[in-house]
Order: sequence, then C-alpha cells, then structure tokens
Amino acid sequence: MLREVGEQRFAAPSPTMLFMEFRTLPEFGAFMAAWPSLLTAPRGRSRPVLVLPPFGTSDRYTQPLRLLLQTLGYRAEGWELGHNLGRTPAVVDGIPRRLLELHDATGMPVSIIGWSMGGVLARELAREYPDAVRQVIGLGAPFRMRHHDAHRSNASMLYEMVRGLQAEPSASMLLHEHERGPMPVPTTSIYSRSDGVVSWRACVDDDRPRAENIEVVGSHCGLGHNPAAVVAVLDRLGQPDGEWAPFAPPRGSAYLYPAA
Repeated sequence: MLREVGEQRFAAPSPTMLFMEFRTLPEFGAFMAAWPSLLTAPRGRSRPVLVLPPFGTSDRYTQPLRLLLQTLGYRAEGWELGHNLGRTPAVVDGIPRRLLELHDATGMPVSIIGWSMGGVLARELAREYPDAVRQVIGLGAPFRMRHHDAHRSNASMLYEMVRGLQAEPSASMLLHEHERGPMPVPTTSIYSRSDGVVSWRACVDDDRPRAENIEVVGSHCGLGHNPAAVVAVLDRLGQPDGEWAPFAPPRGSAYLYPAA
C-alpha cells in the first residue's frame, strides 16, 4: 500500500506516455481473448453495479465491461446520462438519482465502477450516499486533483472546452484529498504508472483501512478492458457480502501487478 501522498501538484504525463495510449487497441484484443477465462469468476447473483464512463465518453465505451458483468450474473448498468462532460448540472442531479433508483430496485447497496472522471464522480457519490453504496472501484481516477487542477492532465484541452458547463464545486471538493478524511465505503484504486492521460500519483489512495491501490501495466484509455484490471475488478465485486480483504494478485502475475 502506498503511503499518504499529501499535498502535491500533479504534472501531466509526458508526450511519450500520451503516444503510448494507442495500446488500448491491443489491450481490447487481449480482453476478448481472455473472455472465456474471465467467465470463470464467481457469479454476481444479481448484485447491482453502476458503471460511470470516462470523460468525453458515454455508456457505449463501458459496454464491453458491462456485458461481461451481465454475463456473470451482475445487474450492471450504465449511467444513462449521455457523454461525460464533467460535473455539469445534469450530471450532479442525474447520477444520485441513477444510484438511488438502482439501490431501490434491487434492495442492495450498489458497487460503483468509475473510469477516469467517472471514478472521481463515483467517490463523491459514495461520500454523499454511503448507505446506498457497497464499494467504489476506480480505474485511473485522478481523485487527488482538485477541481481547479483539472487542467493538469493531457485531457486539459478537452476539459477547457466544457469548463463553463461545470456546476460549482462543494466546499469539501476544494480541499486536498488527505484533508477530507477516509471514504465511508471500501475503495479500490486501480492505476498504471504508464498512464498517458493523468498522473498516476493522482490516482492512488492513502494508507487507510478498507482502501487499496492496485497497480497494473497498461494505458489509461484501456483500463476498463485491460485483462489484469478486469481480473482485479471481478475479484473485488466477488467478495462475500459484509466482508472485505485486500486484493491478492494471482500467483505468478508479478508483471501484470507490479509491487506498489
């Protein structure tokens, strides 16, 4: 587990790392090749899962992951709010409603998987509605970057185009992550040191109970179909109700899950 990061200014990854984001295509091919073995994961028993897409994308981008989860028996659903343009008023109003609808329909707390900006939104949801959330799994989610630091990534040009659409942040969102206290639900942060979009350091959690960081080898744009990341996601979702233990990488997978 990585130690507390504290107050930092996170720089965008290098142009070389950004260029390497083209790995997302072979990563998707590896995901499809691994599909039969991924289906050997524990069954979902209709547990609800809400999947929030990365910035600039919609539910279509998370469809392969949701289809896998549905095949395994989870009630995996998208956010149904169109493209993720950040904390727009429509998103601020819509995702709590989506979460509570799924929670009420199933009578079970919801696991939230948030990819990139979706992971930042997922953590805010869990802080606001902890009784409705089972756990949060972030995929390259730069939650340590505060609202006004969003330009410090290789998606900054796209974010600046929609900055005027953003809702005003709450007072707590202006604080550094280490000042906000622990998350009220178990939290898994999956990240890659070769992330070409956001600083991997912005995606790691403090050393706290029921919080863990899982490093994988891969791109930012491919984390949702990176086989190593997906194996970790399935392991986290498959834990018995009311129990939580840190992820234990499969034996012989040191390359896929480097030591943090």
